[in-house]
Amino acid sequence: MKTRFSKFNNIPELMTMFREIADIQTSETLDLPTPQAEKHNIAVEPTQIQIDMVSELGERAEAIRAGLVPVWEDNMLAITNEGRKLALDQRLINSNLPDNENSKVNVCVKNIYDIWEKTKEKRSTQLVFCDLSTPKSLGADDNPYELELVNGVWKCKEREFTDVYTDMKRKLIEKGIPEDEIAFIHEATTEAKKEELFDKVRTGEIRVLMGSTSKMGAGTNVQDKIIALHNLDCPWTSANLIQRIGRILRQGNENELVHIYNYVTQRTFDAYMYQLIEQKQSFTSQIMTSKTPIRSMEDIDERALDYAEIKALATGNEHIKEKTELEAKTTKLKMLKQSYLNQKYELEELINRKYPQQIKECNETIDNLKEDKKQLTENTKINEDNFSSMVIDNQIYNERAKAGEKILELCKKVTDLKGIYIGEYRGFKMYLEFNSFSKIFQVALKNKQTYRAVLGADKVGVITRINNALESMDKQLESTTQKLQNIELQCKNAKENLSVPFAQEQELQESLARLKEVNKLLKIGDTKEREVIDIDDEQEEIEEYSNEKVREYVR
Repeated sequence: MKTRFSKFNNIPELMTMFREIADIQTSETLDLPTPQAEKHNIAVEPTQIQIDMVSELGERAEAIRAGLVPVWEDNMLAITNEGRKLALDQRLINSNLPDNENSKVNVCVKNIYDIWEKTKEKRSTQLVFCDLSTPKSLGADDNPYELELVNGVWKCKEREFTDVYTDMKRKLIEKGIPEDEIAFIHEATTEAKKEELFDKVRTGEIRVLMGSTSKMGAGTNVQDKIIALHNLDCPWTSANLIQRIGRILRQGNENELVHIYNYVTQRTFDAYMYQLIEQKQSFTSQIMTSKTPIRSMEDIDERALDYAEIKALATGNEHIKEKTELEAKTTKLKMLKQSYLNQKYELEELINRKYPQQIKECNETIDNLKEDKKQLTENTKINEDNFSSMVIDNQIYNERAKAGEKILELCKKVTDLKGIYIGEYRGFKMYLEFNSFSKIFQVALKNKQTYRAVLGADKVGVITRINNALESMDKQLESTTQKLQNIELQCKNAKENLSVPFAQEQELQESLARLKEVNKLLKIGDTKEREVIDIDDEQEEIEEYSNEKVREYVR
């Protein structure tokens, strides 16, 4: 028995913990200047041999499920690997099988040559990714690319099929691409050789580089002249597919528009593998960008398809395609609903707590300002110096200059950053403060509200600034009243938006119900073979996500 993760639960909380120690940056958030990509999905028809062999794989899966075959003789992983090889090229099953001229390998060869021919002048380069059937090591004297003249046409000498890499290179040479312009990443056995190889690709000396994701993925910076990337097979993980695409969609590529080719053999494991990878990537992207509506998900790094998937592929069951389409659709709708619910929680928070608190504070401020204005009016008595008397240190000052001079003198006596009480002016108590951040002295005038005036060096200007601070309450009253009106309007709009239901609720329920039906159909009568998502439980999880506990989490 081997133990591995099968499911992850409480994903939102898990990612919150993860973000405490990780800074996640995706290509979308970075928005780097990379080329525009035009994707081409090339689907080719299978041969009758491929169709028959996929059907036989289904029979083998049936025998494994029934327990008729020991695990060391046959298992789901072996079937999956053979299915992937069969989808790439039937000769990988037996080298004596015929070479289908319309296979995806041969279609890829044609596309590579056409692009090579069109971009001769710019010497643009191409990458070919293939994780299966990597090149075999050859003897020093063994040259599989030796040419001979056959009926007036140069052909590579006949030899047994060994691997897809060698086969493709032979065909490209026969079409006219020089041998030294085609390279395998596997030929660079040291870091020095690898860097030399990359230099040749960056300059266009080598125009076709073939390799596997593990050897030609992360760390391969050859993007300068890449015009096209060919995915001959589908990797197991979405991360590997991203690494492949990341070789061409990089800063420093001289081409503004590049092409990505995905090759699929219909009615084989190919189509489902790409759909599976797309589903894995959608889950990963949602989790990493905090857009996931799910609270649990199965492990996305499985290495074998299960019985139901293989059986459906083998029998040509269209429900396997419908299942992946429904999963993508329901995931998108769940994301939209979670976005709707998040907005709803925010509106409830605003309506029940934030807006009432803000309205209360505004009303209190307005009442205080009105009372302060009344206090200011009643205690303002202008004398001959056009100055309302000021009490400082229990002494009355009737002249602006002397009052200002006294305040500036008291600055030297400040020993507490919280300020000292120095007297009264126009019905307001005065406190002298020192702002350590701005490194300035200021007078705080307090009644119901506090009004601060920054002091300068001019003794007459001190009084002018204090008067300006007190007389600013009219503007404060006006702005606070306007703020109150805006908050009340926002509260009204929030209440209206809160009553609006989720527009795509019916579509989501229909998709969930159909997905449940399709999952049951794909189980093919065995209730224990495949875990089916319980749609009702899924809905309960979504609804549970909206309870008060989660609202606290959102806050």
